[in-house]
Amino acid sequence: MSCLERVLADLEERIDPEVEDCLMSQWVDFTEGRFCDSLFIPRRGYLSLPKVDWPSVSVNSALDDFDLMALQQYAFCSDELAQDTGRFLCIRSNYGSSILPSLFGAELFKMDDSLNTLPTTRPIPGGLNAVKKLVDAGVPNLNSSIGGKALTMGRRFRDIARRYPKIARYVHIYHPDVQSPVDVAEVLVGSGMFLYMYDEPELMHSLLDLITRTYTEYLKLWYQIVPPEGEYSVHWSLLHKGRIMLRDDSAMNLSPQMYKEFVRPYDQRLFDEFGGGGIHFCGRGDHYIESMSQMRGLYAIPMSQPHLNDMEKIYRNTVDKGILLINFSRQHAEKALREGRDLHGRVHVLD
Repeated sequence: MSCLERVLADLEERIDPEVEDCLMSQWVDFTEGRFCDSLFIPRRGYLSLPKVDWPSVSVNSALDDFDLMALQQYAFCSDELAQDTGRFLCIRSNYGSSILPSLFGAELFKMDDSLNTLPTTRPIPGGLNAVKKLVDAGVPNLNSSIGGKALTMGRRFRDIARRYPKIARYVHIYHPDVQSPVDVAEVLVGSGMFLYMYDEPELMHSLLDLITRTYTEYLKLWYQIVPPEGEYSVHWSLLHKGRIMLRDDSAMNLSPQMYKEFVRPYDQRLFDEFGGGGIHFCGRGDHYIESMSQMRGLYAIPMSQPHLNDMEKIYRNTVDKGILLINFSRQHAEKALREGRDLHGRVHVLD
């Protein structure tokens, strides 16, 4: 028996269907507005320790070996069962945020092994001429570079699931990190993107349109390999309605007007295509949150760094409108409650 087979057998034995079904029920009630307490802090109420030694796999080693990628990802599930958490068992093709940029030929940049963190890509050289060539070339080969690796890893996960029925049912395979159109554009173009939006708006719209079409075709191909689970999705071990989780980190650098022009229309196209979902953003988002909150199909926001935001603006445009805050800071949520702020039972925090 190989090392991978040994640890998968261990994980399969330790999964308790009754416990996992109960956890799902808690999350669905919260997601559907049936949670009546102040803060949603789900728990398994159950520990299941490993009976075999799970190897530690570095990020870089997993990038070039599908078996090591599987070991790395299923180890996260083992860790969840060994703790009393309210997070789901889930795995992904863990190739970082440059999956889509790599399809367009962006050069992969691996971090030093000692950092044990995911790779990035360098902006494509050539400035505006290079952007024009990308636009003229159209949707790239979806099976190239690390984009192709992520799809192959999805097939590997599905093959594993066929051999382990409890893993198949309770370990959720969530979609790769394909970011959002504006984030992909910034990675491809570099920080010059923000100037090009003023100086070359038509070209930037053409690039964002191309990225959105590529994103759509790539996720359609992904969902042929790993079919969606229904009206809910698990992402980062959290549940949300809809099928996709966008990342709009680049939006914090844009004015509300620029957000409306260069970010929201392309995000909305993706929500319309895939039945909605969630949006993550780092940094400040209170200046565009009202506009974001008006999107069709926005069900949840796992935001970072609330201390950089006017949280009353955030609350007015999320929980007051039925949009969930998930994976939120417990410190900031409890502060809001102490100050008498009604969070409507729509805030999830980690214990």
